[in-house]
Amino acid sequence: MDHLVVVTGGPGSGKTTLIDHLASLGYARTTEAGRALIRDQREIGGRGLAWRDDDLFAELMLAWEIRTHREAAALPGPVFCDRGVPDVVGYFLLRGLPVPEHVTEAARRFRYHRRVFVAPPWPEVFTGDTERHQSPEEAERTYRAMIEAYPACGYEPVELPRVPVAERARFILSHTSPGTRGH
Repeated sequence: MDHLVVVTGGPGSGKTTLIDHLASLGYARTTEAGRALIRDQREIGGRGLAWRDDDLFAELMLAWEIRTHREAAALPGPVFCDRGVPDVVGYFLLRGLPVPEHVTEAARRFRYHRRVFVAPPWPEVFTGDTERHQSPEEAERTYRAMIEAYPACGYEPVELPRVPVAERARFILSHTSPGTRGH
């Protein structure tokens, strides 16, 4: 699955803005599970929210990421993924909990490009909103959890520079293999 390129990191670090920019250049993309799940669960009055039922939220994220992986794998050319299955591993690490075997198995089976781009905390661009309840401190902890989770799942994390979005996009495109460069 070399054509599936993950962008991960803590909340408010410019991941989705970067992926939106890559999409505007004609690249395929996926949607972040967490934000979509929060919107859906709020809309229906569901309990699958991190602040109501952490375990259910993690299971919903895992199911979302697996489905997203399957859909993205069928697309041609590079697909830029707004997080991936190993983010769920990171979510358990963030919570200080053991990673369930089925989550580890999902991370083993649903693979991405070996290089994963990690957006570091960026206080100057961090903003909260209706879906992002995390503090800058939790954003930092989330970043650290992703830096731990992805190598544990066999990936090479590459930290994104804190530069304007067009430069970040060029950075990603220059650091992926030739098979992921065309669109």
